[in-house]
Amino acid sequence: MEKHISHPSARLPWTWFGAAAAGGVPVGLLWWLLAPGGLNLITRTPALGDGTNPEVWLPRDLTLGGLLVFAGCLVAVFLTDKGGRAAQPAFLLSLAGGLVGAILAWQTGVLSGRLWGPAVDPTFVASVAFSLRSLSVLLLWPAATAVSVFALSLLNLLRKGPDAGSAPVAEGTSPGA
Repeated sequence: MEKHISHPSARLPWTWFGAAAAGGVPVGLLWWLLAPGGLNLITRTPALGDGTNPEVWLPRDLTLGGLLVFAGCLVAVFLTDKGGRAAQPAFLLSLAGGLVGAILAWQTGVLSGRLWGPAVDPTFVASVAFSLRSLSVLLLWPAATAVSVFALSLLNLLRKGPDAGSAPVAEGTSPGA
C-alpha cells in the first residue's frame, strides 16, 4: 500500500499581499468621506470643509493616519492566527502589501477628491486640493502591522507559559542533569 505524504506548499502566500494591498481602496474612500477637506462626515463643520483653511491640513493627514493604523492592526489580528512554515513569508508579504495598500489609499482619496470634491485652484498651495501633506503617514500601516504582530505574538507566548515553545528534552540529556 502506497502512502501519500502531503508536503507543505513551497509557494509564497501572495493572498496576504493582495488582501492588504486591495484594502487600500476602501481605506482611501473612507479617508475622503471622513476627513476635513473631503466630505467631512466626522465634524460636519463648514469651516473645515474647505481645503483653503490651513487648519484642515493636519486633521486631514491624521484621519488617514488613524485609518492606516486601524488597517495595520486588523491585518495583524488575522496574521497572528497564521501558523506553520508560511508564517514568516505571510508576515513579510503583508508588510509589503500594507505599504502598497497605504499608497493606494492615498491615491484613492486624492482621486475621490478630484472626482467628487469641489473645484479648487491649487496654484497657490497644493494642499488646497484634497491631498496628503506628510508622506511619512504612509508608513503607519506596515509599522502598525509589525508592532501589533509582535505584541500579539508576545501575549500569546506569555499566555501559553515558558515551556510552550520548547521541545521535550530526552531524559538525562538536559544540561545540568
